[in-house]
Amino acid sequence: MDTEVLDADVIVVGAGPTGLMLANELGLAGVSTLVLERAVERSGQSRALNLQPRTAEVLDLRGWLAPLRERALATLPSGHFAGMPLDYQGFGTPFPYQVGIPQARVEEFLEDRLAGYGIEVRRGHRLTAFTQDPSAVTVTATGPDGSYRLRARYLVGADGGRSPVRKLLGVGFPGRDGRISAAIADIRLDGPGLPEEWRLPFAGLSEDGEPYLIPLGDGIYRFLFGGPAQQTTDRDAPVTEDEVRTALGPAFGPLLREVRWSSRFTDASRQAERYLDGRVLLAGDAAHIHFPAGGQGLNLGMQDAFNLGWKLAAVVKGRLDAGLLATYHEERHPVGARVLQNTRAQGVLLLPDEDIHALRDILGEVLAVPEANRRLAGMISGLDIRYPMPGAPAHPLLGARLPGFALPDGRGLLVNFRAGAGLEALLAPWADRVDHARGEIAADAVLLRPDGHVCWAGSADGAGLAEALTRWFGPAAAA
Repeated sequence: MDTEVLDADVIVVGAGPTGLMLANELGLAGVSTLVLERAVERSGQSRALNLQPRTAEVLDLRGWLAPLRERALATLPSGHFAGMPLDYQGFGTPFPYQVGIPQARVEEFLEDRLAGYGIEVRRGHRLTAFTQDPSAVTVTATGPDGSYRLRARYLVGADGGRSPVRKLLGVGFPGRDGRISAAIADIRLDGPGLPEEWRLPFAGLSEDGEPYLIPLGDGIYRFLFGGPAQQTTDRDAPVTEDEVRTALGPAFGPLLREVRWSSRFTDASRQAERYLDGRVLLAGDAAHIHFPAGGQGLNLGMQDAFNLGWKLAAVVKGRLDAGLLATYHEERHPVGARVLQNTRAQGVLLLPDEDIHALRDILGEVLAVPEANRRLAGMISGLDIRYPMPGAPAHPLLGARLPGFALPDGRGLLVNFRAGAGLEALLAPWADRVDHARGEIAADAVLLRPDGHVCWAGSADGAGLAEALTRWFGPAAAA
């Protein structure tokens, strides 16, 4: 391994939920990490409002969900596809619902955890340039005291849809620009007749679009609205208080006391051509942007980070070669493409057009069929994600998530039900990286990666197990 003195093993650009999740995964594995964030302080803006079931499972694998839920606002019993309800039951998940929690609280929780790993979030520092060579990446950053340089083995851009890392890397970002735009705001209302219930999101984004309010507690509401006044090509144009008051209408406009935060968004849809280039990787909105339909954006980014974190740690620690990082793109790029596809479809279904209304009526009938509802529920929730596991013996569980087992240390886990001591003996050379447990499963045994996906399933003879252990956890330790 390179003995060069570095400022960090990994530099993460962006302290949103994706960057902070990645930094936690790296810290858990003992990887020295530095986070650069251009904002001087946390914004406190709620932004995204939910954790999908698969994200809840991911957090629970590390023991992080329970303390995070203490900061949640509500439990939402179902998901939706363009406002049509989806049933999350029947996936074998302990979390067949969405956890209603503002993004700001997720970020606060994840950032607070980093102190235990000694990971610094350097706020008010902006990446301005970088170069990479065969052994490391050299980053130029600007902070309150001027420009300086850092050197790390890897650089990860988790720096949003306008990602400077992606742009400097020269990775293509194909797709289409937004055709319609809308506004979103966190507002304080005060007075009689305030709404008390969560509304199932249904928001048209043009002239006849229907705005909606979501109570966040203490008189704070999330307000989403779209109409002629919101159709602008300037995403940075401020959302004025008068604009919000007008959109609230005569029922709630007079009750407006404060606009705490506001922003504009569009239905633009783009995805990076590749998620890694040499020693530089992309995650979250830096890798994909899409219409915020179905509550998938924050979840997609956090799951990117969860997939990447343990792999990057294994490479940095020298347990596996850099070829492992190719599986990050191979596994997550199709997942991102699928989200872009379903959000574009939802955007069409939300248009106020009579023919679209007819299509919604038909689709609503289709979604009353449990099998059809389950298909879309698995897609929106992330519960149906299955990764390719080339070279492993075919099995119905291969590549799928397997809930119900804790992986708090970010290690792998061999779960064995009917098999005896033979598999335990085979596992021994990897005991420093893979734990062992017993359970009731649809196989003699399965091997879980640190992200909870099955990378081997087989019989008591352990055929193919050593190969899977080597592929995902590195060579066997010397006797």
